[in-house]
Amino acid sequence: MGGLSVVVIIAAMLLPPIPQSVEYHLFADRRDFFGIPNFSDVVSNLGFLLSGGAGLMFLWRVQRMPTQTTFHHGKESLPYWVLFSSIALVAFGSIYYHWAPDIHRLLWDRIPIVIAIAALLSATLIERGSANIGLRVLPLLVILAVLSVLYWYWTEQQGRGNLNFYIVMQFYLILLIIWISLRFSSRYSHGRDIYQVIALYAFAKVAELLDQSIFAWTDGWVSGHTLKHLIAAYAAYRIVQTLQKRVLLG
Repeated sequence: MGGLSVVVIIAAMLLPPIPQSVEYHLFADRRDFFGIPNFSDVVSNLGFLLSGGAGLMFLWRVQRMPTQTTFHHGKESLPYWVLFSSIALVAFGSIYYHWAPDIHRLLWDRIPIVIAIAALLSATLIERGSANIGLRVLPLLVILAVLSVLYWYWTEQQGRGNLNFYIVMQFYLILLIIWISLRFSSRYSHGRDIYQVIALYAFAKVAELLDQSIFAWTDGWVSGHTLKHLIAAYAAYRIVQTLQKRVLLG
């Protein structure tokens, strides 16, 4: 896995840079309601706040339990604290961005997203491989996630936008989560729920790509990007539900 990761990073360095589309900020649903611009894309982000908040409240309750079966050791909850905090921050970053979409605001939308994915990879390593390795790579993964977004933003300011490293940190990490989940069994029950989470996130990305088409198909009722927010927020809540019902095996 480490060797493949090095190859992927080198490929991201050598391949032609992928620029940010100039049409990216032109979302389908730009209607204003109650004085809120781009109302649907702004308000739909509250789903992330609810999911992230639900996750943080659950972790807080677990931490106070004298006996609990959600984590073998309390320290294994650390990636989930990072994950749910980031998901809650996605709400604020994405609301800030969709209020008046531009490159500068997009920076604050993307940072918590990649941190959340990095934290989920750390949790996957802990539960299906080595707890020590998973915990040790967590800060490294978070730093790399933030740097990937900052690098993209810096290249945008230089007039030569490059999304390569951001794409690696978002999609390659998800592929690693899938590969690890297929290769190694979880030490906890309901380990297969991770596939539902990833499938939901994949549907969210498809809805994002079909933003204009879905808006047209629904006769202006809902856009693909609004659906993306709602589906991705539900994917995050599925992680909360999995933690609520899982137990340590063996």
